Amino acid sequence: MDRNDSPAGHPSPAGPHTYRMPLARLALAPDGGHGPLDGAWWPRCDALELELPALAGALAAGLGAVVHVTVDTAAWPDVPHRVPVPGHLILVSLSAVDTEAHTITLDTGAGEQRELLVVPPGEPADAARWLLTTAADPWNALSAPHMLALADATWER
Repeated sequence: MDRNDSPAGHPSPAGPHTYRMPLARLALAPDGGHGPLDGAWWPRCDALELELPALAGALAAGLGAVVHVTVDTAAWPDVPHRVPVPGHLILVSLSAVDTEAHTITLDTGAGEQRELLVVPPGEPADAARWLLTTAADPWNALSAPHMLALADATWER
């Protein structure tokens, strides 16, 4: 065995230096929401190229393959235009529109689209749990910036 625990001379299928993020911290409204959001995602860091494969993997069974995302430039300042995930590339677009601040729009190959609140990675756990739960409420009518402002007013960072 080599240092990758694969038979000597046979490289690991994932490669010797591949890192996989843990499962995505995600809450989705059942059957999509009726408000501006379809749920929330709480990434562990602001490196989209590390976080997006776990999110896409978590959504694949219910929505199909994520093929395109739109993120806001404030939350994701240095993003690649393509992120590799198993089997394909996800195209990434940037938006500076205020109504899309702190959100990620996910488009699938099947024509489905979901808008998720992006909970800041450094958000306190209590605030993040509230944001995940509230954004996944199918009757939530609050926008992402409004929800984050309420969380900031309630929980200190």
